[in-house]
Amino acid sequence: MTEKSKREFDIIVYGATGYTGRLVAEHFVREYGDSKDAPKWAMAGRSQDKLEAVRDEIGAPADTPLVVADADDPASLEIMCNRTKVVLTTVGPYQLYGDALVEACVKTGTDYADLCGEPGWMREQIDLHHEAAKASGARICFSSGFDSIPFDLGVFMLQKEAKAKFGKPAPRVKGRVRAMQGTFSGGTAASLTATMKAVAKKPALIPILQSPFGLTPGFEGPIQPMGLVPEYDKEAGKWAAPFIMATINTKNVHRTNYLRGHPYGEDFKYDEMMLTSAGEIGEKAANAAAEMLKNPFGAKPPKPGEGPTAEERENGFYDVLFIGIMPDGETINYGVKGRYDPGYGSTSRMLGETGMALLASKAEGGVGTPGSFLGEDLVKRLEERAELTFALED
Repeated sequence: MTEKSKREFDIIVYGATGYTGRLVAEHFVREYGDSKDAPKWAMAGRSQDKLEAVRDEIGAPADTPLVVADADDPASLEIMCNRTKVVLTTVGPYQLYGDALVEACVKTGTDYADLCGEPGWMREQIDLHHEAAKASGARICFSSGFDSIPFDLGVFMLQKEAKAKFGKPAPRVKGRVRAMQGTFSGGTAASLTATMKAVAKKPALIPILQSPFGLTPGFEGPIQPMGLVPEYDKEAGKWAAPFIMATINTKNVHRTNYLRGHPYGEDFKYDEMMLTSAGEIGEKAANAAAEMLKNPFGAKPPKPGEGPTAEERENGFYDVLFIGIMPDGETINYGVKGRYDPGYGSTSRMLGETGMALLASKAEGGVGTPGSFLGEDLVKRLEERAELTFALED
């Protein structure tokens, strides 16, 4: 294993010829270019020719290093990991293509971040590698995109404000999506399909997928509000519908709390829903949204590698409200907002800045989350480099 401080690269973007990987590479070209704080980074993928083509198409310097590595060739992945401090991977579904890369990162002590929203696979990796990653120093940082950074860090920051105002964390937090414009990725659709196939082969995954504490082995907190049916949210003053990303985001929020030693409390309760509006119109909209979730991708789900146009990415956005409720009924509100399409434009920026934050992090190794490893340091980077805003609200 090459000593980490002596490695050739700071960051390798693995999967740079894919739709989302290309956007991550574009982030480094756009944000860092030849600046003094630019990382030493490289693009990696299966094909030298495709890497060269993408490098030229995105306007990266002609001398941008290119690394050939293949998920079907574990030796190539280990060689890649020994050349860099951090690997950012967009090569999913991770349950199909991620095993060997995680193993290589753990073995070589290389930091890792992905866009995974596949909790069954994530739990398997926790069980397999958490202790070994702690020993090697590798930070394996799952879910470093729209699922689940705005939610994971939104709760993290709300609790910081709750402790400052009330002297203790809020035992009940609601995550409420106020507005969102964007499209599902082909990768998200493929991940859901792969998860359903995995469940058919491994029924033991079912309770992990169903439980909000599926990623906290050995800890089972209080019964959680599930947010599975439309309801009127009195704190928000609007109707709320189920939110498709809640099943993964809630698990990551609880894992962050667990790994940090339960700073939100062992009795912490959390759920996520999507707000519509008040009155009868809001109720109808919430019921319609719940009905749509039965077939979220429609008749023609997007294929991996497909995505919105640059204009559509530019015009996307999201706005999430977090409501902390104290035992006496007092509340505290915190907002997280992002420019760009959440599943692509913003996600690619979030993954890139997770990599940069990992470079500077002193956190111990293990299999964790952006909130558990990086916390407020990542919040600052996202505000400076990814056009997210985190703010206490009246």
